[in-house]
Amino acid sequence: MISAVYYDYESGTEVNDFNKEVELLSDKEIDARINRARAYNESLSGNEVLHDAYSKAEEAAGKRQYAKMLEVHEKMGHVEIPRIHQDLPLFAGTTERVLQEGLGHLENTSLPVGGESTHSVITGHRGLPDKKLFTDLDKMKIGDMIYVHNIKGVLAYKVDHIDVIEPNDFSKLKIVKGKDQLTLLTCTPYMINSHRLIVTGHRVPYTPEEAKKHEAAQEPWWGKFLNVYKNYLIGLAVALILYLLYRLWNKRKKKVT
Repeated sequence: MISAVYYDYESGTEVNDFNKEVELLSDKEIDARINRARAYNESLSGNEVLHDAYSKAEEAAGKRQYAKMLEVHEKMGHVEIPRIHQDLPLFAGTTERVLQEGLGHLENTSLPVGGESTHSVITGHRGLPDKKLFTDLDKMKIGDMIYVHNIKGVLAYKVDHIDVIEPNDFSKLKIVKGKDQLTLLTCTPYMINSHRLIVTGHRVPYTPEEAKKHEAAQEPWWGKFLNVYKNYLIGLAVALILYLLYRLWNKRKKKVT
């Protein structure tokens, strides 16, 4: 539990670091990188060769040069999933090192910059002892929102398909002409991992107000409680620490006298 809370804090720090680093990029550099990523995606359309994200061959392949056009300090962005209360850093490739740190972009699928005839696939582990990652992905529902933050901005996807597939069935991960899709992929059943759970969405317009509504609607009760009372709780904690320090000081003073 404590390690999971620590990872939530750590991943939040990585997300904030990414956002700060993006602010240092010029508009010209961002546009150039996005254009290169779109050109890469166009070269994939209809020609993608897919592999199981969790196969040893794919793990050994590691990260290639293609990803660097979107990276800031090794991160391609972050993925926000209100339903399962996660906002996770996104890295290139699906090596075990990557999947221990956050989410991985599956090679030979579209880079997450959007556009017609694209289909990005993002993978993540379930059941790690110290991280949630995609552990609760099976709680996703049709109509849920997924937000991909890249160097240019935010892409919004609305979930329209949830499926369980064989590890080597890539038919639902392929590009569909004219569509802009995103799929989240993980192993299933939980701790058995014989199949793959996929959650697929289609691109919809992004508005910050709508995103806040989804986030608020799916925030757990304790999250709402903390948002309302966090200042009081901090004050109470400080007062308690000061009281305990006073008691300790008073006790030592009595011993001396």
